[in-house]
Amino acid sequence: MNITMHVLMVSKALVVGAYQRKAEEIARLGIQLTVLVPPIWHDRRGRQIAQAVHTDGYTYRTVPIRFSGNFHLHYYPTLARELDVLRPDVLHMDEEPYNLATWLALRAAAGRRIPATFFTWQNLNRRYPLPFSRFERDNYRCAPVAIAGNQDAHCVLRAKGYSGRIAVIPQFGVDPTIFRPADVHAGFAPQPLFRIGYAGGLLAEKGIDDLLRACARLDGVWELTLVGEGEAQPALADLAAELRIAGRVHFVGRVESTAMPTVYCAFDTVVLPSRSTPSWKEQFGRVLVEAMACEVPVVGSDSGEIPNVIGDAGLIFPEGNVAELARHLRTLMHDLALRQQLGAAGRQRVLGRFTMARIAAESVAVYSALAEHSV
Repeated sequence: MNITMHVLMVSKALVVGAYQRKAEEIARLGIQLTVLVPPIWHDRRGRQIAQAVHTDGYTYRTVPIRFSGNFHLHYYPTLARELDVLRPDVLHMDEEPYNLATWLALRAAAGRRIPATFFTWQNLNRRYPLPFSRFERDNYRCAPVAIAGNQDAHCVLRAKGYSGRIAVIPQFGVDPTIFRPADVHAGFAPQPLFRIGYAGGLLAEKGIDDLLRACARLDGVWELTLVGEGEAQPALADLAAELRIAGRVHFVGRVESTAMPTVYCAFDTVVLPSRSTPSWKEQFGRVLVEAMACEVPVVGSDSGEIPNVIGDAGLIFPEGNVAELARHLRTLMHDLALRQQLGAAGRQRVLGRFTMARIAAESVAVYSALAEHSV
């Protein structure tokens, strides 16, 4: 592809090293790419410092942020100056349309006749109070193309009156050369210990308490490893003790994104037991595609986008149904052939739908459409 276009992407998500492979893939397609990230992002999941891990072929820099950790009110005070200096052909604001950061960025871009897009995961039709409803409305007018992370988010944009073009593209995929099965996958050899894994935020809506209760119903030899940080950890530790399984539950904290393939390959299954709330349902489930790429069989609830991510390459249970989750775990524990079958199907599903290269190509198509648009 012969493209000469300068894209400026502003993304707090790209503080994570493994995610930066998408930027490398975008640059590989001929885009002159500059990525700006905050030095640190701190929210309910914990503290994440920007790490430049995959930065070949493009410029990766940190810029100041105000109100880090506040999803609605954070913003980048020097972004207008960056637009003046860089003069990109396209601005990709990797942020929700109802947030202050997006509103300020798209206003600054419009004032400089730079076409811009935003990204949204929002898969519930939520109505926001002022000023956020104003931010959202103005950003809909400013962006001729929007990127939605899932089909429900596409529907929400239309229901709220967005009339531009919508591209449905997950924010990130996986690099299957990094997230790949171990040379000898321990999970496909007979093991006395059944190893269950969870990775992500230790938050109430992630349904980890349901996972603990399901594990407590299992017979045999098993262990549960919880990878991540979050405000629910003390309550989860108390619940494990109450269920008398604390000795089998391991809290290992945050693990660097670049080390996660090794972590996944040490599990016999990865579970995402998310539980919807009135204001949230699972928007994608990135840990699922990472585990699937490593040929680790996955189990997920039916919250939000999870069934669409897993398809027929894993096991799905009704959210909050502890008995059904325990049944799935019991089945995988005793059926080595099924684990192998689901693991292989999961990797093939990732290769067909969720690679960084595919998501990068779809993103570049959005940039091309934006560059042709007269602001």
